[in-house]
This record gives sequence, C-alpha cells and structure tokens, in this order.
Amino acid sequence: MIVVTAPTSGIGRQVVDNLLADGAEVRVVARDPARLEPGVAEKVGIVQGSHSDPAVVAEAFAGADAVFWLVPADPQAPSVHQAYSGFAAPAIEAFTEQKVGRVVGISALGRGTPQAAHAGHVTATLAMDDRIAATGVPYRALTMPSFMDNTLRQVQQIKENGTFLGPSVPDRKAPAVATRDIAAVAARQLRNPAWTGFEEVPVLGPEDLTYAEMAAIISEVLGKPVRYQQVPGEAYKANMMRFSSEAMAQALLDMALAKNEGLDNGVTRTPQSSTPTTFRQWCTEILKPAVERA
Repeated sequence: MIVVTAPTSGIGRQVVDNLLADGAEVRVVARDPARLEPGVAEKVGIVQGSHSDPAVVAEAFAGADAVFWLVPADPQAPSVHQAYSGFAAPAIEAFTEQKVGRVVGISALGRGTPQAAHAGHVTATLAMDDRIAATGVPYRALTMPSFMDNTLRQVQQIKENGTFLGPSVPDRKAPAVATRDIAAVAARQLRNPAWTGFEEVPVLGPEDLTYAEMAAIISEVLGKPVRYQQVPGEAYKANMMRFSSEAMAQALLDMALAKNEGLDNGVTRTPQSSTPTTFRQWCTEILKPAVERA
C-alpha cells in the first residue's frame, strides 16, 4: 500500500497517475475527494481530511509500505517554519507510530550552501527534512530547483502583455524541472523497497538556463515576442501580500534572493539527477496549449 498526500496538487496527481499505471495499490489523503482527477476515486482508497490532522494521518498511514509526502504550504501561516514543520508534526509522529516502511518527500536544493540559512521556504523545508530523518524512517528527500510549471501562473500575462515577471535576476543560469519528471522519480522511489536510511535525491532537469534564455525559448515556441522582466524585491513582496501573510511573502522573497545568489547551483548534474523534459519541450507541450486556451 502506497499513501499519497496532496493527491490533487500539480505533483501529487501525477504521482497517483504513475502509481496506478504501474498497478500499485494506492490510498490518498484528500480534503476534498471531488477534486481528484476523473476516474481516480474508483481506483484508490480515500481518507478524507488534512494530512496535518493526527487522526487523519493515523488512519491513512496504517499499514503503509510507503508514503509520498508533500506540504501544501499555507500562504496565511504565521511563520514559514509553522507552514512546514508545524504542519508536518502529526505526520512525523505517525511515520513511527504506524511503522511506515519508507517516505519520499518533496524538498529543495540548497543544503550545504551559504545561502540555505536564509532562504525562506527552502530553509524551512530542509529543517522539516531533518525532523523526518531523525525519526529513523527510511527517507528520500527529492531536492528540486524551480519548477517549469510555475510559469503557468503567468499565462494571462504572457498572452496579453508578452512578459513574465519575477524577482529573479535574468542572467544567472540555473536548473529547472518539469513536475511530470518529479512525479516519475517519486513514483519510482515509492515502488522501490530496497533503499534504507536518509538521502537527498537531486532532480535537476536536463539543462541550466537563464530567465533571458527561457524568454527566448517561449518566444520561439509561441511565435511572438516574450521577455522576462525582473521585479524589485519589495514590489514582489507587496504583490505576494495580496495573497499571503507578511511572513510567508517574506519567505518567498528570501528564497528568490537566495536563488539569485546561487542556492540552486550547488549540485553538479549527473545522468542520475538529470530528467528528460527540456524547457522547450515543456513549452511546446504544456505552456503553448495553456496560452492558446487562456
């Protein structure tokens, strides 16, 4: 039995699809089962509720060979550490109490870099990883750079204004990864009973690109000029505070500034950490249809 948390998220739903395609027995933890992908509810066990609830995780993790762990960080949380370690505390206890076989979690690059101490969401994620690992449950933390799929949040901006915006510097090369590749790696790790202990597993995509290079690729794929525009940090934070608490908006800005200083550049890409989807392929198959629908 493999338990998937956040099964309606961008990564979680693809993990479920991968596992079901391989014939795995799957149980999901879902606040709203109606949001599961069409046809999924009939193929999985469902525990309704939040995976921050002690009773929910006790029920969901009972008899679990493996758990896919993803924190949907609350944008209104009073602190970034509450959003991660605070949310995860009941599950961390349940991993041990329910004798979960192994855990695969969504994490971030940056451990061991000077930037990691003040990197907002990344700092909090790595601290949560340490708490999970301290239980002794076999744990694979999938460490990622920024997601290609984050660009989908700006489809309307791209279509109407020919720009996409962010606090990142335009000229630093960095890795980026497609969520479908993350899900494929996660599903392979979840199905593999052979590993033990705690390790980080970098998932880096196939290439490093600057935001300026990404804009050029988007332009070529869409057949129209698109440029990347860097937004001043305080303006970015003010915009994020339309949707987030000040603490969580600051954490997003801190993460972006740390990436500007090389947070995601500390791991050398290897054949094992490379994933197949290029940014051009992702733009052709995912971004372009989304822009055309917008």
